[in-house]
Amino acid sequence: MSIEAWFTLAVIVVAVACLATERFSAPYVILAAVTVLLVTRVIDAEAAFSGFSSEAPVTVAALYVMAGAAEVTGALDRITATALGRRPRGKRQDRATRRELARVLMPTALLSSVVYNTPTTGMLAPQVSAWARRSRRSPSWYLMALNAAVLLGGLVTSIGTTTNVVVTGLLRGAHQDGLSLFEITPVGLPIAVVGIALTVLLAPRLVPRRQAPSEDVGDDPRHFTFEMKVARDGLVGRTVAEAGLRNLEGVYLVEIERDGTAIAPVAPTERLAQGDRLVFAGNVNHVVDLQRVRGLQSADEHHFSVAGGPGRRFYEAVVAPGSPLGGSTLKDVDFRNRYGAAVVAIHREGEPVAGKLGSIALHPGDVLVVLGPGDLRRRWRGAPEFALTAPMGGGGPVRRDKAWVVGLVVVGFLAAAASGLLPVLHASLIAALLLVGFRVLSPQEARAAIDLNVIVVLAASFGLGAAMASSGLATDIAHLLIRVFGGWGDVGVLGAVLVATVLITQLVTNNATAIVMFPIALATAAQISADPRPFAIAVAVGASSSFLTPIGYQTNMIVYGMGGYRFWDFGRLGIVLVGSTVAIALATIPVFFPLH
Repeated sequence: MSIEAWFTLAVIVVAVACLATERFSAPYVILAAVTVLLVTRVIDAEAAFSGFSSEAPVTVAALYVMAGAAEVTGALDRITATALGRRPRGKRQDRATRRELARVLMPTALLSSVVYNTPTTGMLAPQVSAWARRSRRSPSWYLMALNAAVLLGGLVTSIGTTTNVVVTGLLRGAHQDGLSLFEITPVGLPIAVVGIALTVLLAPRLVPRRQAPSEDVGDDPRHFTFEMKVARDGLVGRTVAEAGLRNLEGVYLVEIERDGTAIAPVAPTERLAQGDRLVFAGNVNHVVDLQRVRGLQSADEHHFSVAGGPGRRFYEAVVAPGSPLGGSTLKDVDFRNRYGAAVVAIHREGEPVAGKLGSIALHPGDVLVVLGPGDLRRRWRGAPEFALTAPMGGGGPVRRDKAWVVGLVVVGFLAAAASGLLPVLHASLIAALLLVGFRVLSPQEARAAIDLNVIVVLAASFGLGAAMASSGLATDIAHLLIRVFGGWGDVGVLGAVLVATVLITQLVTNNATAIVMFPIALATAAQISADPRPFAIAVAVGASSSFLTPIGYQTNMIVYGMGGYRFWDFGRLGIVLVGSTVAIALATIPVFFPLH
C-alpha cells in the first residue's frame, strides 16, 4: 500500500470510530475527514465536493418533501387505519400474536417501498404505539418488528431508502446506468417476504417486553404533575430564583397559572403573586422539598390536565444520532427557554433516568417526555436535535383537505418513474414542486421536511469514496478480499463484499457505509473481470441491513427510544434477519445480475 492509501485508511478509520461513538455529529465528522484529505492533497477540490453536484442529494431532498406532504395531510392514514384497526383483537395477553404482527408489518413494508424509511417510521411508530396502548399491550412487542418491516420494505424499490438512491448516484458517477425504480425488486422482494415471515414467526419469542416511556404516563398525564399554591407570606413579590424554586431535587416548576392564564415556560426572573398555582413535574417522592418552602401550600383542587389546558399536551421526543444535545444537560442548553417546552421525564433503555433532570447528560436514543404547546410538533419538525417528535396520544392535527393532491402527485410520480417516462430525479423534483405549487406545503414547510444532516452527509461522503479510489486504497482492499475469499469462487468474493458491508452498517450510518464500500466493490469486480452491477447491488442490500444494533440507522434509534429497548435486544431478532438477507442476496443477485 502507498503512503496515500495508508493515510486515507487512517482518516476513514478515525471517522468511522467517531461516527460509531456518536460523540460528534455525522456532518461534522464527514466534512472534517474530507477537509483533511483535501488539505493533504490526497484529493483535489473537485473530487472532495463532487457529491454536492451529484443527483443523489437532490433526489433525496425531493423525496423528503413528498414524505413530509404525506405526513402533514394524513394521506396515508386511511391505509394504516384500515390495516391496524381500532385496537389489537383478542383478549389481553403476555406477547404479540402472529396475526397482529402480520397486520402491522405487511402495510408497513408496502409503504416503506415507496416512502423513505425514516419518514415512514416517524409516521407509523406513534400510531402503532397508541394502537397497542389502547388495549394495554406493550408497544415494545410491535415497534422492533415495525422497524424490521420498514428496513425490509425499503429494499424493494430504488426509492425505498436513501441508500438505494445513493448507490444510483454512485453508479452514474462511475459512468454506469443508475438503478431503475424496480430494478432491485427481484432481489429485495424475496428478502422482504422471507424477512417479514421470519419476523412474524419469531418476534413473539425473541422480542422482549420492555417498559416504554408512554406506558409510565398511561392515560392520565397528572401522574407526572402536582400543584402548589403561593400563600400570602414568604414568596409574594419574589422571583422564581429568589424563592429557591429553580434547583429543587427531583422536581421543577413547569408553569404558573395566574388568573386563568398559563405562564410557560417559567423564567427564573418571573415574580410570584399571591394565589399563583405552581405546577411542578418530576419525581413525586421529592415533594418534601416543596413542603419546606415557606409560602407554598398544597393546592386545594387538583384540576390540572394537559388535555384540558389551553393546547398543552405531552410529547415523546427522541434524541437523534449526532444531535447537538448529545452530552449536554437540560440546564446547559437552557431547554425550557430555548425550545419553549418542559421535559418531565427522561427514559434510557426502557428505564426512567434517576436524579435531577437538569443535571442529566443526554444520550442519542434518549426519550424526553415533554410538556409543550399544541403546535410543538410542527415547530420542531426538521430540527436536527430530535429524530422524532410525536404526541403521546399518537398522531396530531392534519390538513386532510389536501390529501387528494398528495395522492395524485405520488401516483403520477410512481407512474412516470416506473414507466421510464422520466428519470427518478426529474420525476421527484416535479412532484416536490407541484406539492409546493398547490400549497400542500409552504416553502418553509418543504424546507423543514428535508433532513439537512442527511443531505450534507450524503454530499460530503462522496469525497471519501473519491479518496479511496484515487489513493489506491480501494484496489488494495479488493486484492485482500480476493486473496482471502477467491478460493470460494466469484460468488464467494461477492459474499465477502456483502458481509463486510453488513458488518460496517451496524456501527455507521447506512449512507456512509454505502459510499465507503462502493469503490471497494467496483475495484473488486474489476480485479476478477466481473460486471460491477451485482457488486453495487450487494452494497445497496448490505448497507440497508442495519438489524443488529440500534445505532446503525436513524429508524432504529426512533424505536429504540420509544420501545424502551436495551442495546442488545436488537441482536436477538437481528441475527436471524441478517442471516436470511445475506443468504437470499447471494442466491438471487448472481441469477438476476450475472457476474460475467
